[in-house]
Amino acid sequence: MELSWTFPYPSQRMPVFADNVVATSHPLAAQAGLQMLVRGGNAVDAALAAAIALTVVEPTSNGLGSDAFALVWDGQILHGLNGSGRSPQAWSPKRFSGLTSMPRLGWDSVTVPGAVDAWVSLSERFGTLPFSDLFEPALRYARNGYIVPPFTAGRWALAPSIYRNHRDFSDTFLRGNHAPSTGERFRPRGFSESLTLIAESRGEAFYRGFLAERIASQSQNQGGAMTLDDLATHRSDWVTPLSRDFSEVTLHELPPNGQGLTVLIALGILEILGISSYPPHSADSLHLQIEAMKAAFALSRPHIADPRWMVPSPAALLDHELLSEAARSIQMDRASEPRTSPPQEGGTVYLTAADSKGMMVSYIQSNYQGFGSGVVISDTGISLQNRGAGFTLEPNHPNRVDGGKRPYHTIIPAFVTRDGAPVMAFGVMGAHMQAQGHLQMMVRIFCCGENPQAAADAPRWYVGEDYCLSLEPGFPPEIQQVLAQRGHRLTGAQPSSLFGGAQLALRLDDGYCAASDPRKDGQAVGF
Repeated sequence: MELSWTFPYPSQRMPVFADNVVATSHPLAAQAGLQMLVRGGNAVDAALAAAIALTVVEPTSNGLGSDAFALVWDGQILHGLNGSGRSPQAWSPKRFSGLTSMPRLGWDSVTVPGAVDAWVSLSERFGTLPFSDLFEPALRYARNGYIVPPFTAGRWALAPSIYRNHRDFSDTFLRGNHAPSTGERFRPRGFSESLTLIAESRGEAFYRGFLAERIASQSQNQGGAMTLDDLATHRSDWVTPLSRDFSEVTLHELPPNGQGLTVLIALGILEILGISSYPPHSADSLHLQIEAMKAAFALSRPHIADPRWMVPSPAALLDHELLSEAARSIQMDRASEPRTSPPQEGGTVYLTAADSKGMMVSYIQSNYQGFGSGVVISDTGISLQNRGAGFTLEPNHPNRVDGGKRPYHTIIPAFVTRDGAPVMAFGVMGAHMQAQGHLQMMVRIFCCGENPQAAADAPRWYVGEDYCLSLEPGFPPEIQQVLAQRGHRLTGAQPSSLFGGAQLALRLDDGYCAASDPRKDGQAVGF
């Protein structure tokens, strides 16, 4: 594969070339992963140490109450892990009757957190270092505090207005209703004790021990439905990734309940439309990418759910005839507005790690919308995700809320191979920007030949819930004009956080090239 090693876009970053690499959205987490590699651990050890550290240093996007997904190349084959939790067994459509949408705050937005069990599952199957060693950097940050960087501080500043009525949240994350500013040291309350319990019990304390009892007790006292049994019966699932050939490589995504299927549908449509034949930075290429993404959302959103409820199957949604029909519906001279819209913006961390023996990890972890539900378990630092908001109340929809069910998830890790050999682990965090970001990385790297850092630096487009189109600064005015003439409803200036954050690790003939998105605080590191 021939890539250009020029850097045509404004950026604060250069890629890292090394035999062992880690790329995350926070420098302290990247360093945590690097420490495991230096100690002799493998890519899974590094990814887990980074993920655990991120729960402390980037609480604006994830925490001990998160869900997680992973793709692991073990040197021979690709493995998929679904570490998302299920709804409390007591949930039913009746519980939410009278509402027009699922709650986004409080206990009725909380499903069982899966991240801790995902850490255990990955460590048991692939890790080489003792499980407790992976917690050392996170524990140091939790005990001594850490200095808050700019992007994280900006997200944190939104919290007082959103969570002001949640006392445990304020006691843990807002001191005197104040979010920490850039450069301020923050010492999280209760975090180190919880991390220690999880490390020493290999996760048992979280699902069947002291922490589980605290979660279930607070749920009962505050009107929630989550019980000890809901926590104790949680499990992560090893799954077979879905895949789709595109431009001489193969993209692998996890199967539902995540939205990875949406990316594969969009790339299938673009392959049929011959996207590689269009000048890569032309209005025609952008128009086709945007329209394919809209069509993919419209095809997938009515069907993606817990796979036990899905009809049709993911394979049926990747059928060539179905994708060809979608491709034929796209018109070059006008924009479309499909009926089904994607979900709202959220907060997520994505990271990747790769080692000199060939193991590569694509990992994502999230509380969903910012800090999540606003529910924090008193004196533990555990902020619970609000993934229950991913359910729908629509009758007969496969993703309709019910008990013991996994909701629709936006978070998706990705992996690329060529002829069965590893090429790249990557992801783009940011709710439904994730599917759009995956598509844009694939086109820029494998159609345009851009290197991973240039692809991360490049201006992005974003299709909103109402199918308005947002363009980052950097697109030429003449391209914006052409898109507007074709009927795309362009928005005004948008915050950079809207366009997500990528982390990438590309396999070279010898070693790796790792890149980190300039829209985040993070970095790529290696040795």
